[in-house]
Amino acid sequence: MSAVELRARPSTRFFRSELWLIFGRRRNWVGMAVLAAVPVLLIIAVKVSPPGGGGGPDFVNQITQNGVFAALAALTLELPLFLPVAVASISADSIAGEANLGTLRYLLAVPVDRVRLLVVKFAAIAVFALAATLLVAGVGALLGLAVFGGGPLVTLSGTTLPFWAGVGRLVLVCGYLTVCLTAMGAIGMFVSTLTEQPIGATIATLVLTVGSEILDAIPQLAVIHRYLPTHYWLAYTDLLRDPVSYDQVVPGLWSATAYILIFGAAAWARFAGRDVTS
Repeated sequence: MSAVELRARPSTRFFRSELWLIFGRRRNWVGMAVLAAVPVLLIIAVKVSPPGGGGGPDFVNQITQNGVFAALAALTLELPLFLPVAVASISADSIAGEANLGTLRYLLAVPVDRVRLLVVKFAAIAVFALAATLLVAGVGALLGLAVFGGGPLVTLSGTTLPFWAGVGRLVLVCGYLTVCLTAMGAIGMFVSTLTEQPIGATIATLVLTVGSEILDAIPQLAVIHRYLPTHYWLAYTDLLRDPVSYDQVVPGLWSATAYILIFGAAAWARFAGRDVTS
């Protein structure tokens, strides 16, 4: 087989190598363990001291009736901070980490063109966002079902869904949150192209994320809320209604897509013309 044919054949080696780099690091194991610990602690707390009930879409109050709600409660608890921290650390390390270790120049000399490098890095970020979301939901659901059992799922509309239909709604929630977190990962990847310090890029990404959440909580700034990257994160609750409401979900997906395209393009514009010295 000629060298031209070998180059023409698509290869996933670089992508697999990037996934191994992410999931093979002990520090990332620790981070994943922290994510998994939250639903465990939540279920233990609910088992020891069952909630007294209450109104509103409080998933914690429903855990004792259906263990699937443990997954939803855990995702709700981790969405404001823990999940963003996990994704921010991975995305901020994508380019800055290579530069900090001095491997970026050698990586580009393999040769790996810069567009392909960014695409692979972003794809790996998306896979991690999915894995982190499924980890939280999976641990919560499996342990919740083991401790509290299952059954029909009571929707936020007050109706009930068969057990497997409820599981399907949980999968939709995980998919939606993955897209939202991936959009944040695109922001982190762009910030990562601006510096050679992954810790600084992580902090900057978290400041942007938490700042967006704070601004979204101020009613007087309602005019800009729809443009904030975190505004539609909680729209996943509409996937738990019967029938499903898409009034916030669809704009949320469009918002996430816009952030992915804008900051993906910004990362390319910055990285494509950057002099790599590390």
